Amino acid sequence: MRLHRIRPALTLALATLLGAGLLTQLDPAAAAPADTYLVGRGIADVTGEPAERGMMGYAKLDQQTSGIHQRQRSRAFVVADSAGTQRIALVTVDVGQIFASVRQAVLKRLGQELGGAYTDANLAITATHTHSGPGGYSHYSLYNITTFGYHDDTFKAIVNGIVASVKQAHQDLAPGSVSLGKGELRDASVNRSRRAFDRNPAADKAYFPEGIDPRTTLLRFDRGGQPIGALNFFATHGTSLRGDHKLISGDNKGYASYHWERDVSGVDYLSGAPGFVAAFAQTSAGDMSPNLALKPGIGPTDDHIANTKIIGERQFAAAKRLLDNGGTAVAGSIGSRLSFVDLSNVTVDQRFTGDGQQHKTCGAAMGASFAAGSTEDGPGPDIFKEGVGNNPLIELVTKARYQASPELRACQSPKDILLDTGALGLTPKILPVQVLKIGQFYLATLAKETTIVAGLRLRQTVAAATGAPLENVLVSGYTNDYSGYLTTPEEYDQQDYEGGHTMFGRWALPAYQQEFARVAGDLKAGRATSPGPQVPDLSGSKWTVQPGVVMDAPPIGYKFGDTVTPPAAAYNRGQQVKVEFAGAHPNNNLHHGGSYLEVQRQEGDRWKRIADDGDWSTKLHWARWGIAASRVTVTWDVPASAQPGKYRIVYSGDAKALSTKITSFTGASPEFTVS
Repeated sequence: MRLHRIRPALTLALATLLGAGLLTQLDPAAAAPADTYLVGRGIADVTGEPAERGMMGYAKLDQQTSGIHQRQRSRAFVVADSAGTQRIALVTVDVGQIFASVRQAVLKRLGQELGGAYTDANLAITATHTHSGPGGYSHYSLYNITTFGYHDDTFKAIVNGIVASVKQAHQDLAPGSVSLGKGELRDASVNRSRRAFDRNPAADKAYFPEGIDPRTTLLRFDRGGQPIGALNFFATHGTSLRGDHKLISGDNKGYASYHWERDVSGVDYLSGAPGFVAAFAQTSAGDMSPNLALKPGIGPTDDHIANTKIIGERQFAAAKRLLDNGGTAVAGSIGSRLSFVDLSNVTVDQRFTGDGQQHKTCGAAMGASFAAGSTEDGPGPDIFKEGVGNNPLIELVTKARYQASPELRACQSPKDILLDTGALGLTPKILPVQVLKIGQFYLATLAKETTIVAGLRLRQTVAAATGAPLENVLVSGYTNDYSGYLTTPEEYDQQDYEGGHTMFGRWALPAYQQEFARVAGDLKAGRATSPGPQVPDLSGSKWTVQPGVVMDAPPIGYKFGDTVTPPAAAYNRGQQVKVEFAGAHPNNNLHHGGSYLEVQRQEGDRWKRIADDGDWSTKLHWARWGIAASRVTVTWDVPASAQPGKYRIVYSGDAKALSTKITSFTGASPEFTVS
C-alpha cells in the first residue's frame, strides 16, 4: 500500500481515538489537569544600587557596581487549596543570598499589608546566587566587610521587590492547576570539587556517575489549561560571570528567566502586568560550577558573557521541554512546617551519624581553605590553599590560638580554623529548617549551599519521613537565610573550599538530617512543629564606612542629559551603538518599575520603546567624571531582528543638589538609522 493511501485512514483512526478520549496524552493541552488549586504569579524589580557598591559573592574589594547589564527581579508563585485556607509562597530572587534581615522585613511588611496569610512556615524565599548583584544587605558583619558595610537603599530595593512580587501573586490567585515535570540536563554544570566528591561511599556516588546532578525539575502553573508560569530547579552556580564583572546581572539563571519571559513570551517588564513568569531556582549547587572548563568564566567558550547566555539558554531549553511535555498532574493537600535550630549546639543521634555513635555540632568557624576560595569559580589570595595540610602557617596559628579552646579545634578537625565567626557573632547560628508540600511534591529548604551528595542524603531523609518517592523530593538551598556550605562528613575531611566553608563542623549534615526528619515527620503526621529559638533582630547593629551621594554637577560645558559622544549616523544589524551622556549618580533613584535608558524607534510622529536597561542587548556603564560629574555610557547591540528605521537612545537620570534636593532629567541622543 502506498503512503498517500495510508494517510487518510490514519488520520480518521486518530480522530476516532481522540474523540473517544483514548489518545489525550498526545495533546499536552488536552491532558491538562483539572483546576484543583488556586494559583497566582508575580514579578517585581529588586535591582540594588548600580554604582560604587560592593558586589556580593566573590568577596573582592575592587568588584564594585558600575552600571547595569540586566535588572534583578523577584518572581513569586502562590499556591493555595481550592478554599484558600492552606497556601505556600515560593519566591525566587536574583540576588546572591537571602539573609534573615531581608526575610524578617518581608514578613513584617506582608503581615501589615496582607494580614496573616504568609508566615515563617509557608513562605520560602530563595536566591539564584548570582555573584553580580550589589551586597551590603545583611545584618551580620561578615557578609558586609567586602561591601564596606550595610547599604540601606539596596536592602530596601530587595525587600520592596519581594513584597511587591508576593502581593501581586496573592492578588492574582485564581483557579488553576500544577504539574510536575522531570528531566535531565548534562551540559550546564561540572563538579568543581571532585576529589572531595570521590571520598563519598560508592552507594552515594552511584547516583551521580558523571559527578554532577543532571536533574532538572519543573513546576508548571496553569489556568484554563494554559501555562501562566514555571518554576525550574537545577543545580549550577551563579558564577558564569567572573569576579572582575561590575555590571549588575542575574547571571545564567537571570538570563534563562529573561529569555523565556521576554524573548519567547513577549513580556514587557515595564507594563505592570506579570505575564508569563519563569523562575530558575537552585537545588544542591554547592559543588556544581557552570564554568565547564573548571576555570573562572571559561567553558563552553572563553567569553564569560557569552557563557552566561549559553548556560542560561541550556537551562531554559531543558525547562521548556518539560513544560511542553505537560508533566504529571500534582494533586493532594498543601502543607508547610518550619523550625528554627541552633546549629552550633545540636546533639546528633547515632541514627544519623553513620558511625554508630552520637556526635555534636560546633560553634561556627571558617577554615583556611575557605579563604582560598573556589579556584574554578572565584579563587582567593595565593597564600591560602585548598585541602588538608596545605596551609602549614594557619595550622600552627590554629594550634596556638585554640589551646584555650581545644574543644572547638577538636570539633572542627581536620579544619585549620582561620576565623571563629560564631564566637565573634559575625555569622548566624539559629537557622530555618523548612519542609513544604504541594500534593505529592515535597521541597526541603535550608540556608546552605549543599553539595550534590549532601542534598541527596537530605532528600532521602525527607522521603523516608514522609513516605514520598525520592524523585518527588527536592532540596532548595540558599533559602530564607545564609550560612555557608553543607558537605558530607567525608567531603568535610578533604577540606577543600566547600569543607572549609562548612561552618558547624563535620557533623553538620547529620544534624540537618535529624532536624529535617523531625520537621518532615511532623508535616506527615499533621502535628505542630516546635518553632525553636527566636532569630535575633540585628537591625540596630548596622554599620557602613561608605557615604552616599553628596551632590551631582554636570561637567563644564554640558547640562545634565547632554550627549557627549553621539552615535554614528547609521548601523547594520549586529553592530553596537554607543552613546555617552553627561549624567548623574544612578544611586539617587533606582528607577524601579522604570529604566535608566530606552532604545526607541520612530513610528510615524511618535517614538516607541523597543529596549530598556533590563534587556540583554543593552548595557549601562557609569563612571565618575572628575569629582561630582558622571559619565554615563549606553550601548545597544543591534539584534538581527531589528526593524529598519530611525532610532535614538534616551537616558533618564536624577541629579542631587548640595541641598539634597533631587531633580529628574532626560536626554536624547541624535537620531541614527538601522538597516
